[in-house]
Amino acid sequence: MFPIRDHNPSERTPYVTFGLIFVNLAMFLLTMPWGGGMVRLWEALALYPVAVLEGWLLWGLITHMFLHAGLLHLGGNMLFLWIFGDNLEDRMGHFGFLVFYLACGLAAAGAQIMAEPMSGIPMVGASGAIAGVMGGYLLLFPRARVDVVAIIIIFIKIFTIPAWLMLALWFAVQLVSGYAMMGGDAGVAYWAHAGGFVAGTILAMPLFFRLGGTRYWRLTHGHPPHPAADYAPSRIPPVRR
Repeated sequence: MFPIRDHNPSERTPYVTFGLIFVNLAMFLLTMPWGGGMVRLWEALALYPVAVLEGWLLWGLITHMFLHAGLLHLGGNMLFLWIFGDNLEDRMGHFGFLVFYLACGLAAAGAQIMAEPMSGIPMVGASGAIAGVMGGYLLLFPRARVDVVAIIIIFIKIFTIPAWLMLALWFAVQLVSGYAMMGGDAGVAYWAHAGGFVAGTILAMPLFFRLGGTRYWRLTHGHPPHPAADYAPSRIPPVRR
């Protein structure tokens, strides 16, 4: 199950969200062997937990957020950033959102380093920072409607659920997977995802309380504070078996 859109596109142009997507795309094209071929740059900018603890390659704490290991890795991350980033940027402002995003990425890196301090496997991806965006979204807009695609073997179904349900399920999967893979080679930084999500929720709290706390939820009914979009039903005709 993964989201494809929410029902509250932002009213203002999310320049920072667009900029982050552009930088991630550019770095991906530059560092892929079939693209710019700058594989050594990818290796140099990745995050190595054991190196950071020894005081080496510290820039990886930031630069790893703009590197990806493949098209699915990049595409999934940018889709989540596109869906959840614009409304948060609308509330936080452009500069505030950028600082928030980078802080979440740093917190996610810290969580992964704590979980696997001796790992020399390169960690890359914007997942931790985007998990923070999701945590902030959950706090500010828990009842926003999100369209998700559920794929069960050969059956594909699109349906709408509240953001809190989709994000809570996603966070639970990260925790369970993180514990299940402890001591093994997961290939996915589950603890970075969980750490980024928690950090995003905490870092969004000052804005939440400044907006009125639970009174803000009552005023907005848990949705972004502007009219929701009404999407036309699909024109694809049903096919009877």
